[in-house]
Amino acid sequence: MMIKRTLAATIRKTAKTFPVLLVTGPRQVGKTTLLEACASKKRHYVSLDDLDQREIAQKDPALFLQTHKPPVTIDEVQYAPQLFSAIKIMVDREGKPGMFWLTGSQKFHLMRNVSETLAGRVAILDLLGLSNAELDGRAAASRPFLPTRQWINAARSRAQKPMTLKEVYKRIWLGSFPKIATDHKTPRDIFYKSYLQTYIQRDVRDMTRIGDENAFLMFVRAAAARTGQLLNYNDLARDVGVDNKTAKSWLSILEASGLIYLLMPYHTNVTKRLVKTPKLYFLDTGLCTYLTQWSSPEALEAGAMSGSILETFMLAEILKSYWHNGESALFYFYRDKDQQEIDLVIDRDGMLYPVEFKKTATPSASAASNFSTLERLKKPVGHGAVVCLRESDVPLSRNVDAIPVGYL
Repeated sequence: MMIKRTLAATIRKTAKTFPVLLVTGPRQVGKTTLLEACASKKRHYVSLDDLDQREIAQKDPALFLQTHKPPVTIDEVQYAPQLFSAIKIMVDREGKPGMFWLTGSQKFHLMRNVSETLAGRVAILDLLGLSNAELDGRAAASRPFLPTRQWINAARSRAQKPMTLKEVYKRIWLGSFPKIATDHKTPRDIFYKSYLQTYIQRDVRDMTRIGDENAFLMFVRAAAARTGQLLNYNDLARDVGVDNKTAKSWLSILEASGLIYLLMPYHTNVTKRLVKTPKLYFLDTGLCTYLTQWSSPEALEAGAMSGSILETFMLAEILKSYWHNGESALFYFYRDKDQQEIDLVIDRDGMLYPVEFKKTATPSASAASNFSTLERLKKPVGHGAVVCLRESDVPLSRNVDAIPVGYL
């Protein structure tokens, strides 16, 4: 089943300007399928998962590019960073847009090599799993989320029938990897078990030095159990029996692989009373719920992670609305020493937009009671929102609306 992706329009537009296009994201989110859908028949394809091709690319990059002449798509380019200098030489010589389309599923070494070698020549786009909008057939109409009346009105006009509580948690439990989100015949647990084995064997073992793979898998599980929470390296390290340095290194691997997202706290010199610790979020809720061993959507909804996993889902959907439109996301959360917290603060054109995530179908104005604390930051504050389980949007006050999760 071919799902239209929001990022396709940005890829086609960007490829007309930049000689090199790099699409990054976790394995199995559909990078290759998306580029194939956007490519002309003239474009050649080669994958560095092929060990023979990888060896040539590593040992003789010039020969590799003579064999695979542009326009070409090179899959999993992180395995041969030696290619970047050769690509630069060819791009500087010919200078045509759309010469090289690259994909990479491991940013650990990739981004440093790309930024050093191809600066000014490469457009970098991030792809995550299927978004709500893409699964509902709204890919082309998806726009970066902003809790303004304009965005809400547009979202209402294109929204499908309201998502029930059961439907929301089923989508959370299945996750957003295309194979599992669209083909319900695929056994979920077998898919995620295989995914983790492949991830550790291909990416972690090949790109980094992990001494104890079992301990690393325990660490991934411990991180999943903390989605939506303030990051505490000491707790993570203690749970797995490793030191803080190892915990920080392993967390950076998960972040570089596109499996987790660290939401940074909003910080300013205006007030010193703000928390400086980031919050940890898994970017795919299906993988997160598999790691934390929830056997069904119903058990998940009734369990201890019900609220945090819904928050994780909502944040990931908002993040996709930006990344899948080729835009950067200036996202933060707010928390001060008085424990006043705002789940998400979007910084857009110098204005701060506050957002709360709630597991309720009947939010009250008190759900947004902390929004006024942003005024002490000496920056303009825009319209706010409470994203929740309502069936339709409704104003909670003059400056805050309740927005259904199905609008995302």
